[in-house]
Amino acid sequence: MKILKNAAAGTVESSDAYVTVEPLGEEISVEVESVVIEQFGEDIERCAREVLAELGVEGARLVINDRGALECVIRARVETAVRRAGGDLS
Repeated sequence: MKILKNAAAGTVESSDAYVTVEPLGEEISVEVESVVIEQFGEDIERCAREVLAELGVEGARLVINDRGALECVIRARVETAVRRAGGDLS
Protein backbone atom coordinates (compact mmCIF):
# COMPACT_ATOMS: atom_id res chain seq x y z
CA MET A 1 0.00 0.00 0.00
CA LYS A 2 1.26 3.43 -0.90
CA ILE A 3 0.87 6.26 1.60
CA LEU A 4 -0.68 9.13 -0.36
CA LYS A 5 -1.28 11.76 2.32
CA ASN A 6 -0.90 12.53 6.02
CA ALA A 7 -3.48 10.90 8.27
CA ALA A 8 -4.15 10.19 11.94
CA ALA A 9 -6.23 7.98 14.21
CA GLY A 10 -6.90 7.78 17.93
CA THR A 11 -6.82 10.19 20.84
CA VAL A 12 -4.45 11.22 23.60
CA GLU A 13 -6.85 9.98 26.26
CA SER A 14 -5.65 7.50 28.88
CA SER A 15 -5.47 3.90 27.58
CA ASP A 16 -5.46 5.05 23.94
CA ALA A 17 -2.88 5.99 21.33
CA TYR A 18 -2.69 8.81 18.79
CA VAL A 19 -1.07 7.63 15.58
CA THR A 20 0.03 9.79 12.67
CA VAL A 21 1.37 8.60 9.33
CA GLU A 22 2.87 10.46 6.39
CA PRO A 23 4.58 9.53 3.12
CA LEU A 24 8.35 8.89 3.36
CA GLY A 25 9.99 7.68 0.17
CA GLU A 26 10.73 3.95 0.28
CA GLU A 27 11.74 3.56 3.91
CA ILE A 28 9.74 2.85 7.05
CA SER A 29 10.28 5.03 10.11
CA VAL A 30 8.51 4.29 13.39
CA GLU A 31 8.75 6.69 16.34
CA VAL A 32 7.21 5.84 19.70
CA GLU A 33 6.39 8.28 22.48
CA SER A 34 4.86 6.53 25.47
CA VAL A 35 4.20 6.82 29.17
CA VAL A 36 5.47 3.21 29.40
CA ILE A 37 8.36 3.48 26.91
CA GLU A 38 10.87 1.78 29.22
CA GLN A 39 8.68 -1.29 29.71
CA PHE A 40 6.90 -1.62 26.38
CA GLY A 41 8.58 0.65 23.82
CA GLU A 42 10.10 -2.22 21.82
CA ASP A 43 6.81 -4.15 21.86
CA ILE A 44 4.88 -1.12 20.63
CA GLU A 45 7.32 -0.59 17.75
CA ARG A 46 7.27 -4.31 16.85
CA CYS A 47 3.47 -4.30 16.84
CA ALA A 48 3.35 -1.24 14.56
CA ARG A 49 5.89 -2.71 12.15
CA GLU A 50 3.89 -5.95 11.98
CA VAL A 51 0.75 -4.04 10.98
CA LEU A 52 2.68 -2.06 8.38
CA ALA A 53 4.05 -5.30 6.92
CA GLU A 54 0.61 -6.97 6.93
CA LEU A 55 -0.79 -4.01 4.97
CA GLY A 56 2.16 -3.97 2.57
CA VAL A 57 3.16 -0.39 3.35
CA GLU A 58 6.21 0.55 1.27
CA GLY A 59 7.24 3.90 2.68
CA ALA A 60 5.94 5.81 5.67
CA ARG A 61 6.82 7.79 8.77
CA LEU A 62 4.66 6.56 11.63
CA VAL A 63 4.53 8.35 14.99
CA ILE A 64 2.75 6.75 17.94
CA ASN A 65 1.87 8.79 21.02
CA ASP A 66 0.87 6.01 23.40
CA ARG A 67 -1.02 6.64 26.62
CA GLY A 68 -1.01 3.06 27.92
CA ALA A 69 -3.03 1.43 25.14
CA LEU A 70 -3.40 -2.32 24.81
CA GLU A 71 -1.82 -4.01 21.79
CA CYS A 72 -5.19 -4.47 20.06
CA VAL A 73 -5.80 -0.71 20.33
CA ILE A 74 -2.38 0.11 18.90
CA ARG A 75 -2.97 -2.30 16.00
CA ALA A 76 -6.37 -0.75 15.27
CA ARG A 77 -5.05 2.81 15.41
CA VAL A 78 -2.09 2.04 13.12
CA GLU A 79 -4.30 0.22 10.61
CA THR A 80 -6.89 3.01 10.58
CA ALA A 81 -4.29 5.75 10.11
CA VAL A 82 -2.59 3.81 7.30
CA ARG A 83 -5.85 3.07 5.51
CA ARG A 84 -6.84 6.74 5.75
CA ALA A 85 -3.45 7.78 4.39
CA GLY A 86 -3.78 5.31 1.54
CA GLY A 87 -7.27 6.51 0.63
CA ASP A 88 -9.14 3.42 1.89
CA LEU A 89 -11.08 5.25 4.66
CA SER A 90 -12.32 8.78 5.25
